[in-house]
Amino acid sequence: MVNMNFIEKSNAIFAQAVKDYHRTDDVDAPIHNPYQTGTIEYDLYLKNWIDTVQWHLEDIIRDPNIDPVEALALKRRIDHSNQDRTDLVERIDSYFWEQFHEVQPQPEARINTESPAWAIDRLSILHVKLWHMQEQVDRTDVSAEQHEKCVAKMAVLKEQLGDMTTSISQLLADYEAGVRIMKVYRQMKMYNDPNLNPVLYGKKN
Repeated sequence: MVNMNFIEKSNAIFAQAVKDYHRTDDVDAPIHNPYQTGTIEYDLYLKNWIDTVQWHLEDIIRDPNIDPVEALALKRRIDHSNQDRTDLVERIDSYFWEQFHEVQPQPEARINTESPAWAIDRLSILHVKLWHMQEQVDRTDVSAEQHEKCVAKMAVLKEQLGDMTTSISQLLADYEAGVRIMKVYRQMKMYNDPNLNPVLYGKKN
């Protein structure tokens, strides 16, 4: 069964990935995933890398002076990144499904509002927030008031990290004990599917 140190391992991998990205801080830099393809560690590292790149793409596209053609290209890239993110979350959920789907639920077992991988998704993004809020805390070109606000926000993010680490670990323990029922609902997004988006399949005619 899943080791309850899984979330601590996830935290370490997410912190490593966001740090590795910022060695170049380049959205086009190639990823050098240090983990073996096909492992959950590989997927966790890739997940955070996608989140970190997309964070910076979202920054770039908000430049008020951006060329409209470049902005459209970035929007398409962000859309593709979102699809990659969704596909990867579902792959991580498949890992959890393999771990828990044969657990016999207890009579009063509950169903969670989200699958474990979507909780992991939020944890990964939180690590990206932490990195960039720390950048703001470390700035020396801002007012004392802004610095204090960023310090306060950083404290909240750190508290959230602790809470999420505990709550996701508890969720996995509940799955393992049969207190919660493992269920996975695929996103079934329609706007990228040429057979389901009317704008896309209409152009076939």
